[in-house]
Amino acid sequence: MHRRSTRRAALTTLAAAAALTTGALVTAPSAVAVEPTTATIDFDCGSYGSGSATLTATQEGTAATITVSTSAITAPIDIGAGSVNSTLTLTKNGSGTTTFTGSSNPAIPSGSPVSTGPLAGTVAAGDSLEAASLEVVVLGVTATCNATSAQAPGPFVF
Repeated sequence: MHRRSTRRAALTTLAAAAALTTGALVTAPSAVAVEPTTATIDFDCGSYGSGSATLTATQEGTAATITVSTSAITAPIDIGAGSVNSTLTLTKNGSGTTTFTGSSNPAIPSGSPVSTGPLAGTVAAGDSLEAASLEVVVLGVTATCNATSAQAPGPFVF
């Protein structure tokens, strides 16, 4: 009988420890996969204008997205949702390049800054990406924007 009580107490203690561990895991904050999540950069888009851009990055595994909002290009007319095709080229780890592409955008009223994304790309752990250029195609017209400043506060690190 004494042996049975000892086993029951041990099982109860083990179950309580497991419950506490599970509770701690559930309430632990999730780690951010990309740092920083938001950055700014300046673009020169030639005859379309120049200005700053805000880049917002997210990551889930090897899939990443970057959303771009820039005052460097303004909509000449109302632009419908999903009608902007964009390619964001980024330097990768200081030497190569990678691209993020997409044709997703909110509706953009005439005269408003262009917002595009999420633009999708693939990353690996440790990738350091900094925007170099942005190509935006709206109604068959292409605007190419080149970075004129470093990305602040720094490259996206995945």
